[in-house]
Parts: sequence; C-alpha cells; structure tokens
Amino acid sequence: MTVQPVEPEALPAWLQPLAEAAAAVEPGQLSRFLPPEDGGRMSAILVLLGEGPDGPDLLLIERAADMRSHPGQPAFPGGSVDDTDDGPVAAALREAQEETGLDPSGVEVFATLPDLFLPPSGFVVTPVLGWWRTPTPVHAAAPAEVAAVHRVPVAELTDPDNRVRVTHPSGFIGPAFHVRGMLVWGFTGGLLDRVLAIGGWERPWDVSRIEPLPPSAVGELRSPT
Repeated sequence: MTVQPVEPEALPAWLQPLAEAAAAVEPGQLSRFLPPEDGGRMSAILVLLGEGPDGPDLLLIERAADMRSHPGQPAFPGGSVDDTDDGPVAAALREAQEETGLDPSGVEVFATLPDLFLPPSGFVVTPVLGWWRTPTPVHAAAPAEVAAVHRVPVAELTDPDNRVRVTHPSGFIGPAFHVRGMLVWGFTGGLLDRVLAIGGWERPWDVSRIEPLPPSAVGELRSPT
C-alpha cells in the first residue's frame, strides 16, 4: 500500500504549524537516541491527531501488562516494518489498525519525522504523523498486546498540572504526563513533549517538578524507552 502525504494547506489550521515544523525538524531536536549508521530493526509508530468531543486529541494505547517488552506502558500504536509493508507509513497504519481497530482510510498522513532509536530493543523508529480526518470507533483490538486505547485531548497533555519529569533508576530524567490515569514517559513521553513543542501547543510548566518512577512503571526495564 502506497500512501501519499497530504499538503499542510489541506489540514485544519491548528495542525498546519506542526506539519510545517515537521518538514524542517532535525533528529537531535526530537531525541538524544539516534540510529546507528548500520543495523537496527525498522519499525514505525502512528502519531494520530484528530478532533474529538473535547477538542484536538491524540491516540495512545496501553500495552498489555504481561507483554515481554515495556509491559503496561502507554505508547503510540505501531510496530515492526514487515517485508509486505510498503515502507514505514504503511506499517504504522497497518499496526494501528491491528491494535486499535481504526479504519486507515480515514487517516491522512501529512509527515514523517526523522528516524529515532530505541537502544535496548535495537529498533529504528519512524514516527508517522497523521490527521484523523474521519474518526472511527477504536478499542483494544489485539488484547494480547493492547490493554486499552485512549483519545487524549491535547489540552490535557499541555495542562501544566499534568506535566512532570521522572527519574529512572539508571539516572535518566525525562518528560512525562499524568493523563487519563496513565503515566506517559520514556520514548513516548519524550517524543510527545517534542511534538507539542514544535506544534506550538506547549504551555509553560514547572520543569523542576521531578518524581521517581514508581516500581510498577519501572518493572524490569533496563533503560528509559
């Protein structure tokens, strides 16, 4: 499946700044973990933005608690790029459909961000930005992998009261969000922090507010992904 990204002018006005910024963003502006010159397992995630009952929102999943990798963590829908996928865009849409049941025909892809890296798993991740032009019902369509699906309003993500930095036992300190009963942190929290910033939605918040990760969040993770 080949997908042609839409032009920024075809998007809602509130999404256009993000689309324009995405075209020029450098990898180092998104993460300090950048892909190696060789190797890495190719994967893709879908950063899907729509307009819900509470205004602009973003789609997140909660991984199943018994998953071997990152159990119980909030994340963007996504996964490995298969040989049958026509690149990372197709992979992100396929994975999102498998995990949440969304209809990919209602999604307009408007950008891909630079590839990032997850050191523990060796994944090279392509973030795919999508506009949910025609939303469809979503749910935990793959219960073995996904415990819940959430449409989280951007207003909740940018609320200073919901923002914090967390410390991992490894010493890593990174941005996080308390929303919908979830703690969004690690790779997802860091990328979400950057998307809100380059989209022009970030509001001033207290970056000195630092919390240790609860043991339930740390689990057996070896690093902050």
